[in-house]
Amino acid sequence: MTANTELAQAIQNLIRNTLPDADVFVHDPDGAHLSATVTSASFAGLTRIQQHRLVYSALGNAFENELHALQLTTRLPKAQ
Repeated sequence: MTANTELAQAIQNLIRNTLPDADVFVHDPDGAHLSATVTSASFAGLTRIQQHRLVYSALGNAFENELHALQLTTRLPKAQ
């Protein structure tokens, strides 16, 4: 779980508050267009759209303030 800027860290924290089991990586190359990879067992049984909606719901009003765009990848953990 890493983030490279203050905004990326804030986004990561919002996601982790909703999905505490998640492994979250957020990258912020320019301060406005972030990418996030979220791996969580909570995604089991959900469609990709439902997974993305769950993550976006965690972000609340972030898109109204600093966040302009988020490239999102969601995954289930690999079986051990």
